[in-house]
Amino acid sequence: MRIAAGTSSVAEAAPIVSPETTDRWENLKRRAAETDWTPWIIVGLGAFLRFFLLGIKPPHFDEGINGWFVDQMVKTGFYRYDPTNYHGPLHFYILFVCQTLLGRNLWAIRLPVVLASIFSIHLTFKFEPFLGRNVSRLAALAMAVSPGFVFYGRYSIHEVWLLLFSMMFILGLLGLWQRGTVNYLWYAGMGLAGMILTKETYIIHVGCAVVAAFVTWISHKITRLPDARRARQSWTYIDLAVVVAAGLAAIIFFYSGAFLNWPGVAGLYKTFDAWFKTGSQGAGHEKDWWYWLMLIARYEQPIALGLILCPLCQLFRHVGLRYLAIYGVGTLIAYSIVKYKTPWCIISIVWPLLFVFGAVITLVPASFRRGAYAAAAVLLATSLGLSVRLNYFRCTTETEPYVYVQTYNDVWKLTKPLLRLAKANPTYYQLVGHLIRTSTYPLPWMLGDFTKVGYYEHNNMPDKLDGDFLLVQEDKIEEVEAKLHDTYYTEPLTIRQYQDPSKLYLSAKVFYKLFPGRVPEFAGKPAH
Repeated sequence: MRIAAGTSSVAEAAPIVSPETTDRWENLKRRAAETDWTPWIIVGLGAFLRFFLLGIKPPHFDEGINGWFVDQMVKTGFYRYDPTNYHGPLHFYILFVCQTLLGRNLWAIRLPVVLASIFSIHLTFKFEPFLGRNVSRLAALAMAVSPGFVFYGRYSIHEVWLLLFSMMFILGLLGLWQRGTVNYLWYAGMGLAGMILTKETYIIHVGCAVVAAFVTWISHKITRLPDARRARQSWTYIDLAVVVAAGLAAIIFFYSGAFLNWPGVAGLYKTFDAWFKTGSQGAGHEKDWWYWLMLIARYEQPIALGLILCPLCQLFRHVGLRYLAIYGVGTLIAYSIVKYKTPWCIISIVWPLLFVFGAVITLVPASFRRGAYAAAAVLLATSLGLSVRLNYFRCTTETEPYVYVQTYNDVWKLTKPLLRLAKANPTYYQLVGHLIRTSTYPLPWMLGDFTKVGYYEHNNMPDKLDGDFLLVQEDKIEEVEAKLHDTYYTEPLTIRQYQDPSKLYLSAKVFYKLFPGRVPEFAGKPAH
């Protein structure tokens, strides 16, 4: 091809990168530079702390109970709600779906609650229009690193759902008051329905929310709030009807066992008769009124500061902050009156105080603002250190008040050898096991895939005591050993706090490959 003089062949070639592609790349870089990454970093930190080494501790007693309920759902097809169980059905259906998809393992049973805990951190940022950006971000960061919120955000228990739905409910109320849009109507409605589906203590939160509104009105009369006027409501009665219908449909569906157990719906009100008795008597979990204050002082320094600042709520210039301070103190007082106290309830009690902690920056003059941020950073760093210590180094240490009725690592002595054999050869799921002791949870769920395990309480015994493995309560050891004929490796084993120890027997004929060179510690009398 002949090239005309003064004409460059390079000019005739197509550009390597088109202007359109270059513009798209520049736009992408500009949007990335304009994106506020702080909320993502806070949520990411919270997610890391909750997911990291998730299976480091054995299933808690309640996790074993919850897992057992899920196993019953597999057999019956629905959850049979019991009003004396004090817990709504939603958690069990979520676990049922997750365990069906992922199998019986710790990740499957804990994953939904971990995700709910992470979403609670995200939900904290939704309060920003009513409380301010910095207040919400400090609250979110405090929740992300809190020892209690992380510790119980890694447990498959109901309390995280109550935290999430109570936050949604209060966010909806604040949004309706100050914005009046239909999305906040959905927050309030679904938050209320979610609380009802989770735990009977929703009545405390609803009652405290109503009382706090009245007290906030009185507070406003004393010290006027510039943003106290109720916004014009943009939702319609049709919107309200749809929200109510959706909430009622969910409540009826789950409490009725997917329409297979209609008497369960009556449990919505029957549960309070048993609950009031338990709450007033303690039922083995009675604690002094100052129990929550002790936990806050030991673990939750940002929350402690928030609680100290609550009497200064008259100085807050946002109606949302003043309301949350009053609501948080009211909820703490209400739970303090109830004698029945378990430590995981703290996360659904104190979350409003996280925002009051964040509000410390609004109470400090601008000239001292850096000092306020430095003090907040020290408290948050302390909280993070305590969280790491508790969740990864002392998560089964009984001297930690948050570690309550926790299963000891001793249970691995039984479950790890069994699962190691069964994963190598599924026929080992047919091993014969006898658990001769009271209250063996969480083992019934952990050993749920083993089809020939018997559980014997009180004076019950199997006809033939020899088996592939046995777990025998201390006061039954002498009686059992007198009737054994096989040879066993033995270990002391204590399942959890406040329980008599046991002795574990692993058949030498079955487990010898796992203990090379080890001499069996027990040999029974030869059979005649």
